[in-house]
Amino acid sequence: MAATTAQSWAEHATDVLARANHHTGQARRALIELLDSQTCALSAIEIEDALRAGERPVGRASIYRILDELERLHLVQKIQVGQAMARYEPIRTGEGHHHHLVCDNCGTVTPFTDPDLENAIKKLSRRVPMRVEEHEIVLHGACQDCSN
Repeated sequence: MAATTAQSWAEHATDVLARANHHTGQARRALIELLDSQTCALSAIEIEDALRAGERPVGRASIYRILDELERLHLVQKIQVGQAMARYEPIRTGEGHHHHLVCDNCGTVTPFTDPDLENAIKKLSRRVPMRVEEHEIVLHGACQDCSN
């Protein structure tokens, strides 16, 4: 069930967790609030660093456990960006969809949107023997700083 426009992703996630009988403890609440404030995907280490900097430290094992719960409940998307690195971002239906550019040298991840790409995927989905319900595009290369 998607978050309504009047409801933030954090409120929606908290409601879904409650219906699934998960307690919303301080660590879970801190992680959900952090993800809700982000515009793009974060790694578990970036999440840990951000929570520590905000004086709300949460252990790495707890972060991975919470992220796994959120992914199982279809609240976050796990994005494999290569080199055994995963990033996580809230699934916000109705708020636009973006893909990711990954610099293989410095690890910078940049979100991007492209209406032509979305149209091409829609056309392709009509020609393949599967109903495409979601997709993820991760493009790898060197960012401007690393390619100079």
